[in-house]
Amino acid sequence: MVRGSGIRALAATGALTIALLLGACAPTGGAASPSSSGSPAPFSAGALQDPSAPTSSPESAAGVPQRVQIPSIGVDSALEDLALGDGGRLGAPVDFDLAGWYADGVVPGDVGPAIIAGHVDSPTAPAVFARIGELVPGAEVIVTMSDGSALTFEVSGSVQSPKAEFPTAAVYSNVPAPELRLITCGGVFDTSTGHYLDNLIVFAQLRR
Repeated sequence: MVRGSGIRALAATGALTIALLLGACAPTGGAASPSSSGSPAPFSAGALQDPSAPTSSPESAAGVPQRVQIPSIGVDSALEDLALGDGGRLGAPVDFDLAGWYADGVVPGDVGPAIIAGHVDSPTAPAVFARIGELVPGAEVIVTMSDGSALTFEVSGSVQSPKAEFPTAAVYSNVPAPELRLITCGGVFDTSTGHYLDNLIVFAQLRR
């Protein structure tokens, strides 16, 4: 199914910004510099203002995603459900070693851009998405659904963008086929704020 109500509402109003809170991100393997509030550092995913954003559809026979695997970089993670919180922010996975999917957005395998996010590192070690910057076109991303079926996506490209210039349209706009977006922190780590300056987004398409 496409649980697109959250995306649709944001697209209609243009009033909220989804930000993935991938907190306490530090240079991989290094110690984190916490934000001044001691809360997770924001991972901006841009404002959803595109009127063609996905809308609801009948429930998918495959159910919902349970696990993501990326064999070429050793990722094998159960998926937490991520939802919008205060201020239109999408909560981060609680566990640094687990990825999460935006459960009110597009279900992987349905038409549109499904969102899976993960931390790049923790205060003490690399996290689940530490190596997604190594992915090249053709790399496989396998999403296992609750009915036991496995969907294979192929990486088509990636982009690293300053958080202030997040490519909202490219990430969230409606597309005519099932696609996947993997999102994490990237770029330079600002020790004064405890934030990475960039986002890294990997794009993938369902293999037919």
